Amino acid sequence: MENPHEQVQNALLSRIITNVEKLNEAVIVLNRMLQDVNRENMNVELLSQMWENYQRNVLFNLESTDSLEKPI
Repeated sequence: MENPHEQVQNALLSRIITNVEKLNEAVIVLNRMLQDVNRENMNVELLSQMWENYQRNVLFNLESTDSLEKPI
């Protein structure tokens, strides 16, 4: 005699397993997309660092030559 609860549990476990597999696939796709976005943003990050260094150098040079004027 088969247990009806066992059949329900097996059906639920099957659904859970299927949903987890779909979730894993979605997470893999999301990770790939995030890697692409990060790769595309590397140039922006590099430019930002270069600009920050440039600003520091300009400020240092202006301060060292006493050419820095106070803001209006």
